[in-house]
Amino acid sequence: MTDKPIVALDFATKAEIDHFLTQMQTDDSLYVKIGMELFYAGGQHLLYELKTQGHQIFLDLKLHDIPNTVKSAMKVLAGLEVDMVNVHAAGGRAMMEAAKEGLISGSGTKVPKIIAVTQLTSTSEAAMQEEQLISASLNDSVVHYSRLAQEAGLDGVVCSAKEAGLIKAATNPEFLCVTPGIRLKSDSVDDQKRVVTPKEARELGASSIVVGRSITKAKSPLKAYQQILEEWGN
Repeated sequence: MTDKPIVALDFATKAEIDHFLTQMQTDDSLYVKIGMELFYAGGQHLLYELKTQGHQIFLDLKLHDIPNTVKSAMKVLAGLEVDMVNVHAAGGRAMMEAAKEGLISGSGTKVPKIIAVTQLTSTSEAAMQEEQLISASLNDSVVHYSRLAQEAGLDGVVCSAKEAGLIKAATNPEFLCVTPGIRLKSDSVDDQKRVVTPKEARELGASSIVVGRSITKAKSPLKAYQQILEEWGN
């Protein structure tokens, strides 16, 4: 999907983003992820500013509600001209179909990619089985949600890179596997349970990687970004 790592801008304020971006002066624009905290704080103005700077945006709000509500919300989000949005696959096929319909109806000439969260990379198999009462294995749950997302017309899923091969085999090679939980070998895994390096993600069949703390918390964010870009590209 993209040869650029998607940089998770997990900051609390716009000032922090501005400071980070001043350290990321490259010859090319970035592909950035805006999550709930930042969107709730900065809203549409932040998205507009990032787009005018030439950056691509993955708006990571993980919508999960009744189909009509999600459809209406997606129609609004489509008007923000972001490049990718997502929902929770656990919302079901009807909700995902409604999300895609809303996205199309609210878009101009270019419809954003829409992907579904399968199981969060912070979720272990034991936690899934004990807390969600899903008796299947973690892999089976992820593959099931991926098939459901494909049937609903979505472009792909958010998943661990460790599941990318299984998902593509169960769907098709073009089905997007957008993978967070990416760390350099020298990094702490923090609260993630299913993590891989950029090189491993490529070998496992990931379509895109989402990288946060390995870049944003690095002493030299640009150097870390370039290292990840090189590993991911090779």
